[in-house]
Amino acid sequence: MSLIHALVARGPVVLAEHQAGKRDFSQATQTILSKIPPNNSKLTYVWEQYLFHYISEGGFTYLAMADESAGRRMPFAFLADLQRKFTSAPSSSSSDETPGHGLQGTFGPTIAALMHTYNTAPPADELTRAQTELNQVKDIMVQNVEQILSRGERIELLVDKTDVMAGQATAFRRGARTVRRQMWWKNSKVLALCFFVGLVFMWMIVAQFCGAGLNHCGTKS
Repeated sequence: MSLIHALVARGPVVLAEHQAGKRDFSQATQTILSKIPPNNSKLTYVWEQYLFHYISEGGFTYLAMADESAGRRMPFAFLADLQRKFTSAPSSSSSDETPGHGLQGTFGPTIAALMHTYNTAPPADELTRAQTELNQVKDIMVQNVEQILSRGERIELLVDKTDVMAGQATAFRRGARTVRRQMWWKNSKVLALCFFVGLVFMWMIVAQFCGAGLNHCGTKS
């Protein structure tokens, strides 16, 4: 158990309180209240193995006694929450004339419930909440970096594939030029052969009338 005793007081007058343990700390709390200056302050008193933390503001004192193991962050977060609940409660508006323990029935259960919450599952205070948000941002940044690295690997793989395709395209162009050159030579040979065959065919036709040496046609003329 971290928080043992908590109260709300107007000066030395205790308006409402709650004690979680069986030991009576009324004398100790009255002694602490008598030492608190009237000006706004926030301080911790040491008594035996316990720590008395308090926030004094606007004439009211919010005090909590806790074990040393609780430190200071959690008890002061509890006191800040207790102060917010008290100032927002309707009964606080008339507390200037309230006698000792006059708000015990209306605000005592609020103190008890708040102590139970902080002793069992204390809500994250501002520092812890900021650290949690920082860790979340860090996790998101790590995920983004990992995704960027993963995309970078895929980009490198795509570049490698593009280089391979570019090499294949170059080889294809070279092969196409070679095929065109070979077809050109083949066509040229076919044309030359056709031209030669045509000449031979024309010679054979002319030779039927003029003789093999074409001398008969020259003689007739």
